Order: sequence, then structure tokens, then C-alpha cells
Amino acid sequence: MKTTPNEQSMQIQAVARATLEIEAQAVVALLPRIDQDFVEAVQAILAAKGRVVVMGMGKSGHVGTKMAATLASTGTPAFFVHPAEASHGDLGMITADDVVLAISNSGESDELNAILPFIKRLGAVLIGMTGQPHSSLARHADWVLNSGVAQEACPHNLAPTASTTAQMALGDALAMALLDARGFRPEDFARSHPGGALGRQLLTLVRDLMRQGDALPAVAPEDGFGKLVQEMSAKGLGAAAIVDAQRRVLGIFTDGDLRRALERGVDLREVSAQDVMHEAPKTIGPDALAAQAAELMESASITSVLVVDAQGVLVGAINTNDLMRAKVI
Repeated sequence: MKTTPNEQSMQIQAVARATLEIEAQAVVALLPRIDQDFVEAVQAILAAKGRVVVMGMGKSGHVGTKMAATLASTGTPAFFVHPAEASHGDLGMITADDVVLAISNSGESDELNAILPFIKRLGAVLIGMTGQPHSSLARHADWVLNSGVAQEACPHNLAPTASTTAQMALGDALAMALLDARGFRPEDFARSHPGGALGRQLLTLVRDLMRQGDALPAVAPEDGFGKLVQEMSAKGLGAAAIVDAQRRVLGIFTDGDLRRALERGVDLREVSAQDVMHEAPKTIGPDALAAQAAELMESASITSVLVVDAQGVLVGAINTNDLMRAKVI
């Protein structure tokens, strides 16, 4: 019997919702399995001098690849080794100082089980993640993480769906427990992700982006208004620093200050830089994060900030355009 478009739509939604419900229940069922065995597995990884070697076949292997990447990016050095390749030489990547995290829902993967005795003889710690706590993998393992599920989301209970979701969630729980135990900070995460937005925010310093040398607009307090405006226009910062003979910052003059001076009717032909400068301007140090400079500008409603050293000497300047080009904001 041919279904109507509306019936087909309802069926699609029903299957999708049933899938999510089954997989959500599979993850919730893991909660009571975060027990002393889980704690000891985490402690074994923390105590290891080597790395975590993740292994798995098929869909468990795909999960394992992601798991190794998550561990490595959150403070636990890890990499993935394919069990079939391990039997043909890649087993040499594993040392006695390593922890092997072997993943298999059935616990009876031929390619994986074939190398378990060699891993044990090598002396590496073996953690098994399996849905069958009495399987061959579980018998070889020093610790077992039970990832078993009541049913797959597949209508035929065949395709790995809920089981791989449970494996992924349990792997994330392991990685986050290790991250917390190591005191892993956002700055540490950024070092593993220098090309990402977080890396730019947490690793880029003001000194990396600031204008300096000839590109830095600065005049003496006695300089006339004409020279002040000329310096601002030539350097394109939208502001100029007023400095003393030792280059210590006395004030700043910005495009906004120029507009306000004109609105007040100031005779700009008769004034010097010190007459129109804004005293005690916002400044930042060269070793501050560029993200902090962005926060300072936003909170003070300004578009540029002067960079000074510990003695208040002008060493640079940075504005919002500099931060945008570096993708800090």
C-alpha cells in the first residue's frame, strides 16, 4: 500500500525520534558504571610514563580514532593503532610504558584478540572497553569499562548505533576525568589548537600585533596641532601618543578628540598637543593577551590603546583593525 507524503513524513520523524531515545537511554545507562574500576583505569593512565594507544576494529575503530584525538587534545598523549596493522609490524609502536585502550562491543574481534597476549607479555597496561564483560577482551584486560547497551537503535538490532554512541560517551567521560585530574586549563588546550579561534585568543600577545617603530604615531607635548594631525594621518591609527623626552606617555589625542575640539570651537591654530590631549589614557603591556586588549577597548568604548612597558615608556599601539586582521575578534 502506497503511503501518503504526510504518512511518510510522520514515519521518518518517528524513526529518528526513536533512535535518539534509544541512544539517550544507552548513555544514561552508563552512569552507574562510573565506579571504582573506572577510577582505577583513570589512575593507571595518569601513572603511565608512556602514551595511551587506542585500538579497535570496524565502527569501534572509528570511535577509537576520535577517542585518541580527544585524549591528545586534552592533555593525555594518545594515538590510534589499527589492530590488523599491529599484527604486521605496527605492534612495535607500543612499549611497556604505554596503556592500551582496546575497544570492541562484542569483545571477540579476531584481529584484536590475536594481539592481546602479545600486549600482555610486553607489560603494557590493558584497558578493555566492551559491551560484554565476560568476553575474551575482558578476560585479558587489567580493567574493564562496560559500554554494553540494551539494544541498538537499528530497527533490526544489527548496525552499531547505540553501542558506538555509548563507546563515544564513555571515551569522553574518560578524557574529561583525565583532563580534570591533570588540571588541564584553556591555555593548555589552546596550545594544541594554535590554528583555531581559541588558540588565537589565548596564545596571541599584544606584542605580536602591536605597531611599533616608525609605524607608531607620537609627538612631543609642545608640538603644534598641525604636526599632531599630520602624525595621526600618516600613521593611520586614528590616534597619536603625546610623550615626554624619555618616551613616557603623557596623553593621547584621537579622531574623537578632534571632533569634540571642533564642536567646542577651539582655535586649533593656536594650541599645542598638550593643550588638547586626553591625559591618563588607557594603556596595556606588551605581554598581555591580545584578547585582553580587545576587552579593554570594548569596556572603555575606544578603538585603540597604547602599549607601554613597566616604566610607562611607549613601545607600541594597537587598534581594533589590528585585532580583526589577526582574527582575535
